[in-house]
Amino acid sequence: MGTPPTRGLVVCNHLSYLDVLILSAAMPCFFVAKMEIGGWPIFGKAARNVGTIFLDRSSQDSAMSVAEQMTERFKLPIPVLLFPEGTSTDGSQVLRFHSRLIDPATSTGTQITTAAIRYVIEDGTPEKELCWFGGASFTPHLLKVLGMAGSSAKVRFGQARVYTDRRVAADTTHAEITGLRAQLLFSNDE
Repeated sequence: MGTPPTRGLVVCNHLSYLDVLILSAAMPCFFVAKMEIGGWPIFGKAARNVGTIFLDRSSQDSAMSVAEQMTERFKLPIPVLLFPEGTSTDGSQVLRFHSRLIDPATSTGTQITTAAIRYVIEDGTPEKELCWFGGASFTPHLLKVLGMAGSSAKVRFGQARVYTDRRVAADTTHAEITGLRAQLLFSNDE
């Protein structure tokens, strides 16, 4: 629902590694991801092959480099996608957004589009069963997901906006994504 953007920055809530697959199917994009993902078997190689920008979250130099790479990618007709919560969650709430990597968009007048993702399981099983969060081990979670029948993902895109302040952008997009997720809960749209 909504129109996927063709450029700029997209900010989205984060529930699982599944988000990357779902959002990649919805639109071409470059992801910003923590550096550790680059070393994962299969997913790491795939992420490197599609131009993911990797961030060492403990390094100020890495953050500056990522900001520069994002600014360069904003010139392309493919958006950069960021999960500003900084981690995946169980879906019960959207965590406060970190604004540091929103700054490249606010500093350059680049449009920011919100995206909200929600998982639905037909039999009424809670969304958190598809979410990968906390200390959950990857392989058991993947096997559980693969064995779960009747699940789907819903994605809704907001309107593109330009912000001049990164904290205002973080707070405003957070509120919009929270609202979009609530709409998806009560929506019959796929």
